[in-house]
Amino acid sequence: MSGRPVLQTTDPVVRPDESVIEGLDYWRTLEIKQQPTWPDPEAAAAASAEIATLPPLVFAGEVDQLRTRLARAAEGKAFLLQGGDCAETFAGATADQIRNRVKTILQMAVVLTYGASVPVIKMGRMAGQFAKPRSSDTETRGDVTLPAYRGDIVNGYDFTPESRQADPRRLVQGYHTAASTLNLIRAFTQGGFADLREVHSWNRGFAANPANQRYEGLARDIDKAIKFMEAAGADFDELKRVEFYASHEGLLMDYERPMTRIDSRTGTPYNTSAHFIWIGERTRNLDGAHVDFLSRVRNPIGVKLGPTTTPDTMLRLIDKLDPEREPGRLTFITRMGAGKIRDALPPLLEAIKGADALPLWVTDPMHGNGLTTPNGYKTRRFDDVVDEVKGFFEAHRAVGTNPGGIHVELTGDDVTECLGGSEHIDEETLATRYESLCDPRLNHMQSLELAFLVAEELGND
Repeated sequence: MSGRPVLQTTDPVVRPDESVIEGLDYWRTLEIKQQPTWPDPEAAAAASAEIATLPPLVFAGEVDQLRTRLARAAEGKAFLLQGGDCAETFAGATADQIRNRVKTILQMAVVLTYGASVPVIKMGRMAGQFAKPRSSDTETRGDVTLPAYRGDIVNGYDFTPESRQADPRRLVQGYHTAASTLNLIRAFTQGGFADLREVHSWNRGFAANPANQRYEGLARDIDKAIKFMEAAGADFDELKRVEFYASHEGLLMDYERPMTRIDSRTGTPYNTSAHFIWIGERTRNLDGAHVDFLSRVRNPIGVKLGPTTTPDTMLRLIDKLDPEREPGRLTFITRMGAGKIRDALPPLLEAIKGADALPLWVTDPMHGNGLTTPNGYKTRRFDDVVDEVKGFFEAHRAVGTNPGGIHVELTGDDVTECLGGSEHIDEETLATRYESLCDPRLNHMQSLELAFLVAEELGND
């Protein structure tokens, strides 16, 4: 790993306790998984040191605001919508693609807000989702074995020795790509693009499509609600802007550590690479580097839980990541599979009822439902995604806990990566516009269809 980067504060008057800085680097003494092997460790150290001198991407006050919002969701008084690419690419950080992803999330949020009758927290898997965990360090094609693709912030996707070699210059490129992405997101969400009336007009067009007519009634109901608000004198100038938060998996420590800064108000550390960071199932070992490091930052933290998670493991994660039982601090993102969630989730929910913690529960209906077609495409069935969402809601209803959100891999483009949906994408169709470099994503139409289906579930609560 690279050397210890400079830890900056924006105010020289407020200095952290030395033990805080020492604690932030304790992870270096622990087992760490899913890190690249840099061919030039000194170059990686220099890249991390450069990142440590660059401005924060998000601000501590925004992070605190999100933590307050997530606390409301854990109480059942808000709902989290988290969506975006499986793995962002540098080439995909174009104005059109960023706009389309933001547009899709905004459209979904309008539908969910109506269905849940509570505020919807809008969060993108955006502006930092450049690193990916892999099941193997290498990939073999024919007689050739090369390092696995670990995301654009580490190496290239092209299957050549030059492309697959880990390149620390990509760390700095990742920072600048994230900065430009966030800049555009803020422009879209604060400059009128997110106007509630305009976003809903896009959904009316979706529901008017003959393939989606089952949702036309809900779209009409939302239309009536907006017209009522207008007639009642609602301030639509205020509804032209929305809060939008950035998130990614906290995986690559040569990036996350130098992006961690000391808040000038409190002298405490914040990871300023995103508002919300989650720990994947491959890196959530209790005594590992990722859990230790993220236990020490002030950001809201998510943890992925698969179908083999035991109540004891869950409770120990709470003790490690949320020892003060702070509202909004901890989110559990369940990724269990449509065929397992109804059996695997209730024991965890029952255990939480007997504990002194109130984490936010979010469903990830994507990662437990992967399959590979005979022609070699990684895909998911839309019906399985929907079924896992239904199982998530059923489990919470049965136990009496709050289903607090949904975490979806999606794109705003018309790709063909997941089977089914109202467009009836089949195995032959997958090849026409399969663009993901990692896992398959719901396209724009499938994302909106899922939002309408989730709205129906929320309306049943």
